[in-house]
Amino acid sequence: MFHSSRSEVKSLSGGGRWRLLVVCLLVILAYGCLIPASTAHAMSSDTTVATINGLLRYQTIDGFGFSEAFGRANSMYNAPPALRQQMIDLLFNPVTGAGFTILRNIISSDANSIEPDSPGSPTAPPQYVWDGYDTGQVWLSQQAQFYGAQIYADAWSAPGFMKTNGDQANGGTLCGVPGATCSSGDWRQAYANYLAQYIKDYASEGIRIAGVGFVNEPNLTTSYSSMVINPEQAVDFIKVLGPTLKADRLSTRIVCCDAEGWDLAPAYTSAIMSDPLARFYVGIISSHGYTEAPTFPLSAGNKHVWQTEWANFDTFDPAWDDGTAAAGFTWAQNIYTGLTSANLSAFLHWWGVNTSDTNSGLIHYDQTANTLTTSKRYYAFVNYSRFIRPGAVRLGASSSNSGLEVTAFRNRDGSLVIVALNTATTATPVSFSLRGLRVAWGSVAVPYVTDANNDTAPQVPIVIKDGGFSTTVGPRALVTYQIVPPERGYGAEE
Repeated sequence: MFHSSRSEVKSLSGGGRWRLLVVCLLVILAYGCLIPASTAHAMSSDTTVATINGLLRYQTIDGFGFSEAFGRANSMYNAPPALRQQMIDLLFNPVTGAGFTILRNIISSDANSIEPDSPGSPTAPPQYVWDGYDTGQVWLSQQAQFYGAQIYADAWSAPGFMKTNGDQANGGTLCGVPGATCSSGDWRQAYANYLAQYIKDYASEGIRIAGVGFVNEPNLTTSYSSMVINPEQAVDFIKVLGPTLKADRLSTRIVCCDAEGWDLAPAYTSAIMSDPLARFYVGIISSHGYTEAPTFPLSAGNKHVWQTEWANFDTFDPAWDDGTAAAGFTWAQNIYTGLTSANLSAFLHWWGVNTSDTNSGLIHYDQTANTLTTSKRYYAFVNYSRFIRPGAVRLGASSSNSGLEVTAFRNRDGSLVIVALNTATTATPVSFSLRGLRVAWGSVAVPYVTDANNDTAPQVPIVIKDGGFSTTVGPRALVTYQIVPPERGYGAEE
């Protein structure tokens, strides 16, 4: 800064020396005042150090999503046009909404089935029926596909005439799988053909079914659509369905087995992975989060693992942090744990928009008042789903403070996303260190905050320098930092 030699300083008069000392002091003070508060935090002993390691790479993300099964899609379609568009924007818009990228449809086996009546025998020509609407799911799938979302179609049950109990509800097992003999015959191939036809029907509407499931919660007997299938039986049917899809030149991946919870998933996963043919045909391993949350990885080899349904069914609670299972903060932790402890590639809530007054939906639709109420659960999802896009890879992320839960992701376009959840009741100063990552000079980290007072609200961008940035994460807050290069404005991924 100053280049005066010692001899030059000595040659100054007493007043000159004094003036030089004053100038030096002013410069030191000025530079001290110019140190931003965030940098000062980085120097403090109570600062949390969060390290993002671009050289450590984990699972690839397929996305986040929801379902509108059992007539919810129909309710959305029948809403006033402006409100209907608002729902679509909230769910799929990647700039102003959640940017969800997976829609889970139900393949109906009740009166809305594409084969409502038995053809008489497993080998008799089926009498398929297609109305091009599918209780609103065709329309909703078209909206989802417009935004780039993929469609996962799952059957809760085979049609009743294909099952041991003759009913599409109340459990029962598919006729023909091991241990399920029926006087009507072996319906395995007929059921595989039925699922393939459903995929073709959607294709006729310009909709690609990316994944198909043939059972939902296979351990559970319910008064509505349900079918009981054990791991051995699931593997047996996969080896019928796989060749059927291949023979019909359908690229749809088989998803299995949507067990009720993570405690039940290992048995189905092990059965699939132990059978070479079943392992070949299954593209995605799936389970729900009800009987046990996704807190550990499944032994699924290199297959992607999805959590495909989970919700709380108490009375609608839109709160952020009231200590309940429905709170937004709770769901932020659920997503964090699923991504980091279970290595999930996808995380789905049950309903997106729900018409009943329960927490089973992220958004409550009051059909009488024609109003929408977004819950804080919804915004917990938004902090992940809007910014972490399909194809993103989870990176190494560690925190020196166990109360600050950090994840990081590199999107396919090279952009970087960091999500931090502060579990403490006090603000936490944090210094983020970016290692093994190429971050363009002049890039900024744009924070998006969700807490009791904010709904994924953008904050002032933070300049990245010297391989990182420093900031403060508010108490009980979820903050997504979108790393944006200088040539782009800032906003959500498109």
